[in-house]
Formats: sequence, C-alpha cells, structure tokens
Amino acid sequence: MNILGVNCFSHDTSACLLSDGKLMAFAEEERFNRDKHTKGFPFQSINYCLEVAGIDISDIDLVGFAHQPVADFGRAMADILRRLPGSWRRLFIQPAVDLNLYLKKPYFRLGQGYVGKVVFVGHHEAHAASAFFASPFDEAAVLSIDRGGDYLSTWLGSGKGNTLQAISTVRQPHSLGEVYAAITAYLGFRPNSDEGKVMGLAPYGNSTYFNKFKHLIRNDNKGGFEVDLDYFTYHLKKGWYNSSFINVFGPNRFPGEEIGLRHKDIAAAVQAITEKAGLSLANFLAGATKSKNLCLSGGVALNSCMNAHILEHGNFDNIFIQPAAGDAGNALGAAYYLWNVVLGKERQEPMTHAYLGPEFNDEEILQALRSKGLNHNKPTDVEKYAASKLVDGKIVGWFQGRAEAGPRALGNRSILANATLPETKDVVNLKIKKRESFRPFAPAILEDHAAEYVENYHPSPFMLLVQTIKKSKQSSIPSVTHVDGTARVQTVSKKTNPKFWKLIDEFRKSTDIPVVLNTSFNVQGEPIVQTPTDAISTFKASGMDCLIMGNYVIEKDK
Repeated sequence: MNILGVNCFSHDTSACLLSDGKLMAFAEEERFNRDKHTKGFPFQSINYCLEVAGIDISDIDLVGFAHQPVADFGRAMADILRRLPGSWRRLFIQPAVDLNLYLKKPYFRLGQGYVGKVVFVGHHEAHAASAFFASPFDEAAVLSIDRGGDYLSTWLGSGKGNTLQAISTVRQPHSLGEVYAAITAYLGFRPNSDEGKVMGLAPYGNSTYFNKFKHLIRNDNKGGFEVDLDYFTYHLKKGWYNSSFINVFGPNRFPGEEIGLRHKDIAAAVQAITEKAGLSLANFLAGATKSKNLCLSGGVALNSCMNAHILEHGNFDNIFIQPAAGDAGNALGAAYYLWNVVLGKERQEPMTHAYLGPEFNDEEILQALRSKGLNHNKPTDVEKYAASKLVDGKIVGWFQGRAEAGPRALGNRSILANATLPETKDVVNLKIKKRESFRPFAPAILEDHAAEYVENYHPSPFMLLVQTIKKSKQSSIPSVTHVDGTARVQTVSKKTNPKFWKLIDEFRKSTDIPVVLNTSFNVQGEPIVQTPTDAISTFKASGMDCLIMGNYVIEKDK
C-alpha cells in the first residue's frame, strides 16, 4: 500500500511517501524551487517521492493533507466574532484563507491527475503522528506546540501502539509560537523564519525583563495557558504587537539596527517564558500519562533550548523530536496517521536517520563540474582528505548521499570547519554564511565520544537538543561552544552515516578531538543546497576553501 503525505497548509510545503508503512522518501519544496519557507504547492516534492518508489500517481492508494479547513474556519470565526469590533478585518480575511485551504485538494487532483481518495488530517494530529510513530517508543506522552493550525496552537495527548489519544488542546490566539514570532518581529528579524536568531541571542541577555515577561503567558498547570492579548495584535489584524507593548518594553528594533543590551535582554526573556510554558505543559502530560517517554513536535519543538530544558527539569527519562518537527514534517505525519490510526496497521521501523531526500552519483556530479568548467581531483580517500583540510583550518563544503529532512544539516549537505580554532566561528559567520556574529554553530561529535564532552549527555542525532559542554572541554572546541557554555549537539553514528563518521574520526586521529563544526550548506536567506549545481553556486559565492561532492574535490584558486 502506497500512502502519500502532503503538507500544503501554508509554508514549508513538503511531501513524503510510505510503502507498506515504510518511509521511502521525504522532501521539502523549498529545496527544489529555492524559495526558503516556500508556500508553493509541493508538486516537485511529490514527483520526487514517486520517482524514488518507482511508481506513478495512479499507484497511490491514499493521500493525506495535513489540515482541516472546515474545523479551522469554524474555530476561527467563533473567535473573531467574540473579539468584535477589534477583529472586524479578519471577518473578510478568514473565509478566503479557509477557501484556499479547501481548494488545495482539487488543485492537487488537477495538477497531479489523481483520482483516488484524499483525506484531510488534523494539523496537530499530523504533528503528533510525525513524532510518535517515527519514535522508538511503544508508548509515550505526545506534545505538539506550534504557532497554529486548524486554529489550535497546542495539542497534548498520548500514543500507544498504533493509536493516538488527545487529552487537551489550546486554541489560538493563545499561542507560544505566536508570541515568539511577535518578539522576533519586534527585535527586527523575520517572524516565522528567524526565531533561531532570537534563541541564539538569548544567552547574551540578562534577567532584566523576566518579571515583566512572565505575565505575558499564564500557565494553568492543567494542560493549558493564556496569553495576555492586551499586548498583541496578531489575533485582530495584520501585525504583531501594539503600543502597550512598546510602552512597557521600549521601541522596536529595525532591521540592520545595532543590537543593544535591551534587545538581548528581551530575547532572554521570551526564551525564558517559552521554556517555562513548555515545561509546564510537559509536566502536566507526565502526570496525566504516567509515561517516562516524551515525543515533541510542532514548530516550537525546533527550539532546542526549550527541548533541553524540558528534558533536564521535567519528569521524563527519554525524549524524541523528529528532524522536521515544523510544518514540513506534517507530510510525514499525515501519511503515518493514515497508515497507523485510520487503517490500523502495524508500525514499521522507527526513524533513525533523516537522509530521505535526493542523491546524486559521481557521474551526475562530474557532469555538473564539467558544465561549469571547474577543475577537480579525485583523492583515493575522500574522508581523510576532507579531514586534512579541516586540520589545516580550511572551510569545507561537504555534499554526500541523500539530502536531510528538516532545517538542520546532518552531515550530507553541510559546511564543515575546525572547531578547535577560536577564529573559526567568526570566519564562518561573516565570510561563509554572511550572517550575524552572535549566532552559534553546532558540534558534530562521534557518538562514542559524546559523553566525554557533554554534561548529562543525551543522544541528539537530529541536532535538536542544546546541551552543556563540560568546562574541561570548552576551551578545546571554542568555535562550537556558545557564550553560556552550551552547544546544539549532533551525535554522529557510524551506522547511520558512515562517511561523515569516518571524516570526523580521521580528524580525531590527527587532533585527538572527535568534533567538527557543522552548519547547513547555504548562505543566509537561501534554502540548504540540494543539487550539485546548487552546491557549486553557493561554493563560488562564499568564502569556502574547497568543495567535496561525492568523491570529487574542487578547490578555490589561490
């Protein structure tokens, strides 16, 4: 049985394919159309999934869309009517939004020529399914925290076997994701895109605004919370915050304006209330389910500091966050929901890696190099060659195998550097990634050595937990240790990525350090590269020293 999952809800559109419950392919449309966080319908992603499985659209038995337009419309209109007259603008906007959501189905049928069954799956049910059914747990508490979908911001429930059970929900406009997006906009960054910048900025701040911010979100410790909407406008009209917010916290920062201490303190405050609210929800679930396993999903679950806070201070022993925890992952969730819940089928293997996107063989890579007229060589041991470049302080573009799912590069579409050199962070931020100097980088650590470097170590194969680097090790890997002594760790397994593991191991043999700096193969504002041509373009436009694709090496002219 072939099941196609599609996320075309709003942004980060994507598709995935299950064959008899086995995950065959997953892809995000932005990697094809090169429009970051794209809203474009994922036709190219769908066609890629079909190609991997060697089937046609007529071979698809079921299609799942990860949204429910009728439920969204009913809940939204009820809230809009409650808030009149302030919400009058949305009386005209909301019907158009939900009509657009409903028309996704006929648009798909027309564009793909599909005549089979299409099922609308709840947005948060898809989030929950994407986490639980991909996890290694037979039972778990399940928590989905998002900006919103189907006019819900948060879903709390449990999973067991091939079932999901809701316990409680939080309706919009009460939303952790909306508040975080509003503060992202206030700080002069792009909401729904640059929240990671706020998270990276937070450790530079102090507790100046903690007491004022804690009143913005009131946790009830019963599986819910409320936002003080007197400070925000996102629920009434276009925009995020109002004059009351400005009066208390000062003028907003404009893009490009210097970042001052007040901005850092506000980033610290919104991060703190997010962690507090997330922990409150998780602890309620722990009590309600009696489970020691937690599955997290939704866009807010990409907040790796919150995830670590829940793991450290919550009542769970184990945590699982799948790599595409945001809306892109709902393609996966819709397909899993149909297979497990709707059809009642047995679960297949858990998701142990994220390498589910397109790959290119050496012949295709060679064709791309020749078409660009690039000189290249082919060393006998490409991993050892790459490691030697890192030892010499060079910045390496590393393009191998199938592309990763999710926003984190996990060793197949990565930019790599020497984490032991103090200057590496600034070089990569300014000359390669062309982004703000305060932003941290991730250490990719050999799995067998991770406990030597990380306090209270917990496996983190998808780079979704911020953990503390042991004080004795911080000076040895300064370019991946953040200002507060933490790092968003990626643990690398020889089983799931032998080439990347070997590269790091070769670096270890030369330096006695089993760690390299790993960041996504893109520059600011662009999606992660997908094809050899994408990689070549980014390589040429940045300050990388060499590009290694498959078994071929291209070096910048001296």
